Amino acid sequence: MRRALPLRVATFLALLTATTAAAQGFGQPSGFAVDDPVLRRIWAIGNDSSQLEHLAQVLFDSLGPRLTASPGMNAAQNWLAQTYTAWGIPARKEQYGTWRGWRRGATHVDLVAPRVRSLEATALAWSPPTPKGRPVRAPVVILPDVADSAGLVAWLPQAKGKFVLISLPQPTCRPDDSWEKWATQSTADSLKARRTAAQQAWQQRLQRTGYAGTGTVAVVALLSRRLEAAGVAGIIGSLWSQGWGVQKVFQAYTDRAPVLDVACEDYGLLYRLAENKQGPLIEVTAESQPLGEVPVFNVVGEMKGTQLPNEYVMLSAHFDSWDGGSGATDNGTGTITMLEAMRILKLVYPNPRRTILVGHWSGEEQGLNGSRGFVADHADIVNGLQALFNQDNGTGRIETMSASGFPNAAANLARYLSRVPADITRNIRFSFPGAPSGGGTDHASFVSCGAPGFGLGSGDWDYGRYTWHTNRDTYDKISFDDVKNNAALTAMLVYLASEDTTRMPRERRDVFQPRPNGQPGAWPDCQQPQRATPPLVPVPPPPPPPAPRP
Repeated sequence: MRRALPLRVATFLALLTATTAAAQGFGQPSGFAVDDPVLRRIWAIGNDSSQLEHLAQVLFDSLGPRLTASPGMNAAQNWLAQTYTAWGIPARKEQYGTWRGWRRGATHVDLVAPRVRSLEATALAWSPPTPKGRPVRAPVVILPDVADSAGLVAWLPQAKGKFVLISLPQPTCRPDDSWEKWATQSTADSLKARRTAAQQAWQQRLQRTGYAGTGTVAVVALLSRRLEAAGVAGIIGSLWSQGWGVQKVFQAYTDRAPVLDVACEDYGLLYRLAENKQGPLIEVTAESQPLGEVPVFNVVGEMKGTQLPNEYVMLSAHFDSWDGGSGATDNGTGTITMLEAMRILKLVYPNPRRTILVGHWSGEEQGLNGSRGFVADHADIVNGLQALFNQDNGTGRIETMSASGFPNAAANLARYLSRVPADITRNIRFSFPGAPSGGGTDHASFVSCGAPGFGLGSGDWDYGRYTWHTNRDTYDKISFDDVKNNAALTAMLVYLASEDTTRMPRERRDVFQPRPNGQPGAWPDCQQPQRATPPLVPVPPPPPPPAPRP
């Protein structure tokens, strides 16, 4: 079968249903294809008395980021359950396993020689503190360019008590589009060529250490553990997101040596000082507290069905985030979309035909663990699922939907969308029959196990470069008008799915494009959750010396 192309919803509806959403204006009665008072009230309440800005301010500014197994996550989950309860929606915390608990403290990094400058930096999630959380002053050195693993082993004693730089220094921290705008074409091309060459040279440098592993995570984990065993004062990296002042901020893989991410510009400064033997000396204070293995939870809210209580429609978004920023667009916007949709549904549709559930998942960033745990623990809900609608990618309007590889489900979705005002749907591209999501976001946990889950994909809004897993994922990046649109759309879809007189078909697509490795494509496996933190990568032994040349 040739891969199906995405269809605009207007075309999709014309092909699959005789009912069209020929609306003239979203905010006016003529904007609705049918005279449904519930749909009209959803839109009116979502626009006239939206709670989105208040919910976002409390969640992102006051409660802050929600790292899995952190006290911040626990406080935010308690607030979430209390908010639902105050609205008259029963909500519960459900444990799905345990994870490595960790409390973030303050991070301060200052260059103290050859001159004084406060640096933009943060400790990575789960990083150990500096000893007793006190300042450590030490020189900065660069991971050497050794001939082989034996060369690294010979160098390691020199790293003891020092901070080691392990990332490529970027040739420029100015984004490519700035060079394209202001430089001559030859200058821009030269810059890109230098960066590519530098990246290749750095990868070769890592490979020659003997600890490079098979991927980025393996490189960081293995090398970090080896440096830690050598007694370094700390490990410094820099994962630039290719935007002005933006860093990707993930996690540490050590249990004694602090691990820092330093902003692109300041990392380059440290590297050049060390490379030119100008004696960079920094003072680092990294406060944190390991909390051991602690319980981890999802939050589930429920509106009981009156006619089909054992059939379910679900709203879905992951609640956890990385903690370099505030977790605003990943996935705070999905969270408040589902919160607001549930609030509106409680007001306009308090006695649903089917049971309505909302799942706010933990552990998504560690491998969809919360949603996979829910699927594994609730076979009755998975078997009775009419539809799940998940949102997880930023602040833009919903622009993409897919039948998720369920060919016959498209007719049900078409009927729902045909009743939604055209100003919401006209820019949605619908993939039919689509492909099942195997990972990356939580509806994949349901789809891989054969249950009808559908992703609501937002417009880009520079998500990948500026807010996805970055230190700039904060309240100010939200487009509330677009999130209002998404909350109204979600509430409408949930209402229509709840009222549907037919079950969502579950027949699966059975013809797929080949995988990149040439193997035939197939429906993704139904995976079990990781119920506890995996052990840290063992400290690797010194690699054997290279074999003598004949």
